[in-house]
Amino acid sequence: MNGIFYFSGTDNSLWLAKQIRAELGGEIRYIPQWNGDISAYDRLIIVCPVYSFGLPVPVFDFMKEVRTDAPLWIVLNYGGAAGSAAKFAYNHAKDCGLNIKRVYTMKMPENFTAVFSTPLIKPYNKGLLKKAPVAIGKIISSIKNGEEKAFPSDKPGKHKLYNENKSNWGKMGERFSVSSACTLCGKCVKNCPAENIEIKDGKITFGNKCIVCQACYHRCPNQAVMYQNKPNKMPYFNPGVPENEMGTDIL
Repeated sequence: MNGIFYFSGTDNSLWLAKQIRAELGGEIRYIPQWNGDISAYDRLIIVCPVYSFGLPVPVFDFMKEVRTDAPLWIVLNYGGAAGSAAKFAYNHAKDCGLNIKRVYTMKMPENFTAVFSTPLIKPYNKGLLKKAPVAIGKIISSIKNGEEKAFPSDKPGKHKLYNENKSNWGKMGERFSVSSACTLCGKCVKNCPAENIEIKDGKITFGNKCIVCQACYHRCPNQAVMYQNKPNKMPYFNPGVPENEMGTDIL
């Protein structure tokens, strides 16, 4: 059985995972909540976004923790540029002793809008979403055929930028705040995979365990979550995924 493991802050990766499951079957598992038996799966597929030309913290750590000989394929999606993310993911899998076969990359709508904006982002994203079924279809076909593609080993210090950014992501959490539009609905608390947000003394507070997924920023129903006190003007979440499926397993 296929084990399709995903991480996502805005559901792009969950949407891709659902497309893979529809064609190949299996179970979809949300990485931050995983505590099961990996031996239940004879093939693994990891779906996640690119972070700083590398991997999100939950995915990076998950790959270090699992022990299995099952063949693994990784599907990365990115908004701006993938850079050397595929090579990074492949070599990290090898370093973790995983049976990595191939890493794919595909472009999806940009969601790092708390930090920067994409010109004409709405029509741009609409165009990407229209092309996405064809792109993921080709990847699914490749996985189905068991295709492999190796990368050469990385040189020491190759991913210095990623390592530096990864070590600073926690501090970014303290740059988030909420505006007067906040109603204390608690959705940001519920959606945070790092448990970095809480309601304390009648206020939303952000800690220093942030993993910059921005689920809080994009999923706030009142666009009240701000980054560096700037108004939230461009929330995004994949329109093909119901909100109640966010951060869940689909079995």
